[in-house]
Amino acid sequence: MPGAGPIKVIGRSVKVVDHDGLIIEETIGNVATKNDELSLATVTITKPTSEPWLTLRYDEWMHVLEGYIEIHQEDDGSESVVRVDAGETAFIPEGSRMRPVFPVPSRYMPVCLPAFSPERCTREEGAEPSSVSARLGELHAGAGAGPGLSAGEINAAFDDVARVYHMCQTSAYERAVASEAAYFPPTFVRDGRFTHATAVPADLITTANHFYTGTVGEWICIELDRQVLEKKLGIVTLFESAKPVGDIGLENDGWKNDLNDVYPHIFGGIPVCVDGVVTNVYKMKRSGDGMFLSIDGLVDR
Repeated sequence: MPGAGPIKVIGRSVKVVDHDGLIIEETIGNVATKNDELSLATVTITKPTSEPWLTLRYDEWMHVLEGYIEIHQEDDGSESVVRVDAGETAFIPEGSRMRPVFPVPSRYMPVCLPAFSPERCTREEGAEPSSVSARLGELHAGAGAGPGLSAGEINAAFDDVARVYHMCQTSAYERAVASEAAYFPPTFVRDGRFTHATAVPADLITTANHFYTGTVGEWICIELDRQVLEKKLGIVTLFESAKPVGDIGLENDGWKNDLNDVYPHIFGGIPVCVDGVVTNVYKMKRSGDGMFLSIDGLVDR
């Protein structure tokens, strides 16, 4: 095909983990080929072991070559187990909370779309990260995390951002306040157990008109204090690339070559009844055909 470009070698396998019976060799991905679109690896388990609970922010296909794997999953508060035998392939959708258990020596190949990175895989390991997490973080620093920056460098650039903004249906917010419960967006679990937000309120108008024009009813914008969320409640906000909402994709996928495509993701629900978390509530104006026009007292159009 004219103009297709030459065929060339773009990388080689890299052993990214070798710890306590778990060996991971990446063949395609952020480390092996500097590719953030997808990743492919071979995982070898030499003795019975398991991973902690993981929440994925990518789709994963897991093909078992030898032995078998048990995948524990949580859905609506209940836990079940899927056994995947040699020759079988399991699909794990983005947003899943799962725990791989390896009862016997085995080998499998995971394919992740987009590519695996530590920022896209939340590991429930407690306060101290494991040596597996530390190794993965070291190898992925600056790889696929954005415009030539590591996740730490990206978040350091936004340390001085004190307020972030989230839009939601008025009825959902009022239910949370009335019940003195945390507010969770309807796509919270599917999106990877985080709450979408922005540091630039004007962006919410564009976002609302991309995702929510088909949703009837009144909407509000809530202003949140990052320091209260993190220091008082332990709810961390990370600045990352834009992510889809539920089943609706982005208008422009992928990174821009700057920090303008970075958004705050709040890893938890919003405890709306805790003093100091919500600092302001603004009404969002809509037209008769459902388009979002402005945010009273915050964004005029």
